[in-house]
Amino acid sequence: MVSRIVIGYISARPAMQRIFEALASAARRKILALLAHGELSAGEIAARFEMTRASVSQHLSVLEGAGLVASEKRGQYVFYRQVPESLANTLNGFVQEVCPIGRPLRRESAARARQAKAPGGEPLSDTSLSDEP
Repeated sequence: MVSRIVIGYISARPAMQRIFEALASAARRKILALLAHGELSAGEIAARFEMTRASVSQHLSVLEGAGLVASEKRGQYVFYRQVPESLANTLNGFVQEVCPIGRPLRRESAARARQAKAPGGEPLSDTSLSDEP
């Protein structure tokens, strides 16, 4: 079982790395913010920056390669939209892997769900948050 988890984490790592590298650029974070609530054409995105269209195109390419945006060609225009599921899933997976707080909180969440389903469930005790399996 442990080998499957490790192998899954290793295979997901390059995608995670691409996303964090894409997010390292302020210009790319701004592009994501522009696309947060709808799609824009490459020209509309470029018009909002003081850089060449080629530079904006390169930033869009990095974002698309990381899976953070998707493009669709319509006629002579290319429209971009954010892929929020990819970012949310990657960040969530990263936090769960590296955050020491995550494990006890997941256990607490599971315990609360079990308590909510059980008739007349007892309140959670401090022992439900221990690190022991």
